[in-house]
Amino acid sequence: MFEEYINSKKDEILENLNQMIKIPSKLEGYNNPEYPFGKNIDDALNKFLEIGKKLGFKTKNIDKYCGYIEFGEGQEMLGIIGHLDVVPEGEGWKHPPFELTIEDEKAYGRGTIDDKGPMIASLYAMKAIKDNAQVNKRVRMIIGLNEENDWKGIEYYKGHEEMPTLGFSPDADFPCIYSEKALLSAYTEEKYIPNEKILIKEIDCKNNRINVVPKFCSVKIEVSNEIEKELYNMLLNKKEIVFNQKENEFYIETHGIQAHAAHPELGENAISKMILILNEIYNKFGVENSTIKELASKIGKETNGYSLGISHKNKELGDLTLNLAQFNLKDDKLTSGMNLRIPKDCNLEVIKQKIIDNLPNLNVTFDGEKPALYIPKDNKLVKRLCQIYNDYTGENKEPLAIGGATFARAFNNCVSFGAMRPEEPDMCHQVDEYIKIQNLIDACNMYANAIYELTR
Repeated sequence: MFEEYINSKKDEILENLNQMIKIPSKLEGYNNPEYPFGKNIDDALNKFLEIGKKLGFKTKNIDKYCGYIEFGEGQEMLGIIGHLDVVPEGEGWKHPPFELTIEDEKAYGRGTIDDKGPMIASLYAMKAIKDNAQVNKRVRMIIGLNEENDWKGIEYYKGHEEMPTLGFSPDADFPCIYSEKALLSAYTEEKYIPNEKILIKEIDCKNNRINVVPKFCSVKIEVSNEIEKELYNMLLNKKEIVFNQKENEFYIETHGIQAHAAHPELGENAISKMILILNEIYNKFGVENSTIKELASKIGKETNGYSLGISHKNKELGDLTLNLAQFNLKDDKLTSGMNLRIPKDCNLEVIKQKIIDNLPNLNVTFDGEKPALYIPKDNKLVKRLCQIYNDYTGENKEPLAIGGATFARAFNNCVSFGAMRPEEPDMCHQVDEYIKIQNLIDACNMYANAIYELTR
């Protein structure tokens, strides 16, 4: 219904997406009282609200924690809930991460698929409806700012603003998401006690986020003279590492493939590689460290939690997944962090206890717990959104369950709807993140159709 109008806005859509991609809206911490999530995220919010205002919408900056863009009248409200923050870019990009690059009909840049591209598409879908149709509800785009971390912004919104009657989040997959796994992060800590044979001096994982499969880990160790030569010969035969030696100091690197923690099996975990190498070194020279020993034996390269006793298979909702994402040495504390995605039929308290029981010499704490989202497939909202997708594409897809977590679970009667197409690789959190330009325009059309249908 709105294709001609939306196609006429294609260049404008891409230019405004470029303006958003240019802002490196990564979390900068919570210590600046002027900017709750950092200056760059604040800039992203202001720029997006500016675009919304120029398009003729009502806008509101909610104390710099979040914002909204709105049009329409009525008691009921359709919410479109997404985010403008991004994960760090990482290394190894062919294209500049914070500049929109068009190549082979793809738009590259950090945030193009997660979630700035879908947010721009949703905004222009709102514009298509505003200029070409009537609505019987208010339509409000709710703008989150730290979705990739702890959701403080969306919680602030819920404490200060009106809740939508129903809604969707343009932050996952088409045709529609009916279930999202529960989230849980587990952290271990141990006092690091130096050993006369092996001393860990430094660990660097590039401040990897808990929801990203780490692609880099380096460790600097100092060893006693008696094992220096033997360690050199041992490392010389390890093809999975890069190392160099300066006298009795060894610098070791492991490299992996970055991926979203919802799909750790699609990546290659550099921290897991490092833990296994260190464990082998420690075993060879008769040195013990509980963190290295227990993480090597109870996690290693596993992504399903099997050796921790928490693996769980669910044909409908997907299996439990685990991502060993952090490994640090600071203030004489050796720490690690892992992120779990857990189907709704698992008991989270049982999962926690099994992790504690299987890491007996480590202090284990938990954070980032979010309950699973589950809306039956025959729910009216799920069926309508799936039908919109299938009618537009000519396909016959069924709703999906995912390991990702979206703002859909923050509100009642809300599910995720695109913008990733079923046939496309998941580029969220990946190097050279992109969205196909035609898919972006298609998403805009489907969002316009969804707004039209859901406001009747």
